[in-house]
Amino acid sequence: MGRRSATKFRDIVGMIKDKAWHSRAALSPLSKPHVMALLRATTHHPSTPPEEKYLLELLSYGRQSRSAASAVIESLMDRLQTTGDAPVAVKCLLTIHHIIRRGSFILHDQLSVFPWAGGRNYLKLSNFRDGRTSFTWEISSYVRWYARYIEDLLSTSRMLGFFICSNSSILEKKKSEEAVTGRLNSHLLRDIDSLVYLIEDTCKMPESTTHLHTTELLRRVKSLVAEDHVFIMNEVTVRVKEFRERLGLLNFGESIELVCALKRLEICEEKLSTMFELKVSMESLWGLVREPKCNLRKGEEVAERRVVRGSESARYDRRRTLRSTELVNFSSGRLLSLPISLAEE
Repeated sequence: MGRRSATKFRDIVGMIKDKAWHSRAALSPLSKPHVMALLRATTHHPSTPPEEKYLLELLSYGRQSRSAASAVIESLMDRLQTTGDAPVAVKCLLTIHHIIRRGSFILHDQLSVFPWAGGRNYLKLSNFRDGRTSFTWEISSYVRWYARYIEDLLSTSRMLGFFICSNSSILEKKKSEEAVTGRLNSHLLRDIDSLVYLIEDTCKMPESTTHLHTTELLRRVKSLVAEDHVFIMNEVTVRVKEFRERLGLLNFGESIELVCALKRLEICEEKLSTMFELKVSMESLWGLVREPKCNLRKGEEVAERRVVRGSESARYDRRRTLRSTELVNFSSGRLLSLPISLAEE
């Protein structure tokens, strides 16, 4: 069977599966409207992203009761963790991403308290493989990477106390700035370390082959991650500004930690500049950190060795140390404005 015939056959099978799911859900006495919306948002069609009308329907449950929001999150996670279809998994992750970006406080709250054990593989997709075709095999790499990215986005948001990339958070810029100025050095260093890990995860996005380059589904993923990056870099910038005011108060160990994080960030600069359609200029950030790096130069040699010795296991150790007693409750939107300049490539 040729590639074109195999693709058509795969699409037909996907359509049959979708109709079977819809029929089963419609006939079930336990069927709920949100289940139908979820199934329609996460179809087996291999290239199209979730339709906006179905995303809006799912998001609308966040303006209803807490039980309605909880049912949406539970159904979404069940759909994600039981599917073996790569496009369906990507669409589920996209839906979670949209909830993070556009969801109400109730949806955010239910997403944050959804049963989790911390550590690696919270979404249980680190070993995801869909080997039916070369297309689904390639998309599987995006599923594994995207799940890890969402895991770290949620983990970092828990640490900071708010959803980093939530659109509603812009309204409380002042509160967020004041919160940063009141944080201890150790907490600010932990914040920066977690944010840099998230940026490093962004850099690990799989390369698109010619086969996947024109897929609208993956273009939507890249677009959302590119928008996230602006918010994430804004959070880094605010904390580096705060450290610039505290240089005289840092001990030697804290100086080492700060320089190490900034050097890791610099390593990501070139990769990030080639990843997105919108290039995020980091010149203002590098200018901002030049003075701290100069004053903390004594720690650079130690930091260089630590960056080289860094391993993937360190990231999982970091997340594993987040015990339930250390988690910060989410507030309903605290985000800063966007001082990072954008320029078209």
